Amino acid sequence: MKYLFLTFLFFHCQQGHAQQKENYVKDNYIKTDTVIAMRDGIKLYTVIYIPKEAGNYPILMERTPYSAGPYGANNYAWRIGPNENLMKEKYIFVYQDVRGRYMSEGVNLEVTPYIANKKSNTDVDESSDTFDSIDWLLKNIKNNNGRVGLYGISYPGFYATASLPGAHPAIKAVSPQAPVTDEFIGDDANHNGAFFLLDNFNFMNYFGQERKGPVKNYKGLLFNTSYKDAYDFFLKLGPVSNTQSPGYFNHKSYIWNEYLQHSTYDDYWQARNIRTHLKNIKIPTLVVGGWFDAEDLFGALHTYQAIHQQERNNQVTLVMGPWTHGAWASKDWTFYASHDFGSNTSKYFQDSLETPFFNYYLKDKGNFNASKANVFETGNYQWEHFDSWPPQNMSYRDYYLGSDMKLKKEATEGFETYISDPARPVPYTNGIYSHRNNDYMAEDQRFAAVRPDVLLFETDTLKQDLSLAGPILIELNVSMSGTDADFIVKLIDVLPEYEPNFKNAPRGFQMAGYQRLVRADVMRGKFRNSYEKPEPFEPGKTDQVKFILNDVAHTFKRGHKIMIQVQSSWFPLVDRNPQVFINIPDAKENDFKKEEIKIYHSSKISLPVVNEIK
Repeated sequence: MKYLFLTFLFFHCQQGHAQQKENYVKDNYIKTDTVIAMRDGIKLYTVIYIPKEAGNYPILMERTPYSAGPYGANNYAWRIGPNENLMKEKYIFVYQDVRGRYMSEGVNLEVTPYIANKKSNTDVDESSDTFDSIDWLLKNIKNNNGRVGLYGISYPGFYATASLPGAHPAIKAVSPQAPVTDEFIGDDANHNGAFFLLDNFNFMNYFGQERKGPVKNYKGLLFNTSYKDAYDFFLKLGPVSNTQSPGYFNHKSYIWNEYLQHSTYDDYWQARNIRTHLKNIKIPTLVVGGWFDAEDLFGALHTYQAIHQQERNNQVTLVMGPWTHGAWASKDWTFYASHDFGSNTSKYFQDSLETPFFNYYLKDKGNFNASKANVFETGNYQWEHFDSWPPQNMSYRDYYLGSDMKLKKEATEGFETYISDPARPVPYTNGIYSHRNNDYMAEDQRFAAVRPDVLLFETDTLKQDLSLAGPILIELNVSMSGTDADFIVKLIDVLPEYEPNFKNAPRGFQMAGYQRLVRADVMRGKFRNSYEKPEPFEPGKTDQVKFILNDVAHTFKRGHKIMIQVQSSWFPLVDRNPQVFINIPDAKENDFKKEEIKIYHSSKISLPVVNEIK
């Protein structure tokens, strides 16, 4: 969830503090705090850092709900800008508290809907607030060169995206990074209609507070709770409806209330899908995401696709690296989970992509000759560059969930069955964790493979490398004894039994036979035909569940195996499905039922295969 970005950013900025001159920002920049009036009269708090050295500089702006501080003319941030290179390049850096957050006036809306046809000065959104702010900055900051860039990670990434429709003409470069994009289909709140309980519960305890007016700091949490074992805690907490009890949210979080009130893809969610408004975007745009981003992987991929598909003469560039949420902003990202990438991938991004992008479009400095798609391939551990994404030479290869638990090239008769019990849901990770285990997206899945409520299908040992590049298509043929179910599908790279441990592996860790997660996601079954109008399953009747797993760039190497796991719970990452057709936020404990689920051998997974990764 978005809250993890706050922790991440603080940690990595602190690391940077020790490595740079303590007073670099103060020695080289003049800080000004001001307020800027929007067209409806609401004033937004804005912090400005202007280089002391004489010259004309472009403006590089981040709009954020996480505080533009530190506040006060004499209180300087330790580090400014997207990376240290750009800080030392000298820009006019601008930070702004968005409407209704921290020191800005107004009312905050969750992922503010865009108003396409504004009829009066009261029709305001993030696009108009950005426009008005830039207009003021250009007129009131001396020695600007008339060019503006915007950037942001996670929620600030959404605000960067929101600057594109109805953009101010001075905007010359925008970089949405892990942007919140469509919260019902694939980001933050829900995936394919399934509610992401663990992340949202913790984040909204902090973020969902209302306020009486501008504040420098929000006071505490909505409720106090501490637990070491999230699985145990949420199982004992019971149905999602119990989160509104007096000891927890108690209807005090306006966003939590909205999430639970809108359990289908209704007008609330559709209005917050910024993708539909990314039309005729000709501003150079650098979209950034991480293959191991547990929060907004969908957002980066689909923001890129939306711009690319709705404006063929676009200047949109995609960067996908081997990163968790925001890790490309760190000082060093050479290792993650069981992966050793062999190089500092965050430094490569900052030096070779992000810095040249802004320098070229805002300063006319150097060149920006990046390919349309710049992706890190997670099997061979190397950067690849394509003219399009997915690559033009990609084609789908079908693997059927066959008999004898094998992935086969042709469909066969029959089925496999398991009992899904909401009282004993499949954990999303192996081990005891209070908050989300950020390594789960590359974790060894052997802990799940031994459970009777998890089906697994695998190929024989591969005789040659198999490279994938693109989204993965799922087509399950199912039947069940109940009227609803979730379906979690995992794509797994099974390492050989002779695979050596990586350097400095923890005691007891074994890479031999490691079932490394490559991609996984969940589909709430009742939305199989429509996200707007859910439908029950008919007990005993065969039905089809189709959905898409987010893109991969991965090579299954010779000697490895491809494995698919199928299950019906992923707890407490995802809330439990009662397995009866019901509005799940209203479900009570006695609504949850065991269910027999059949997965037919005619089910298939379609993998995006490229003959050559390059």
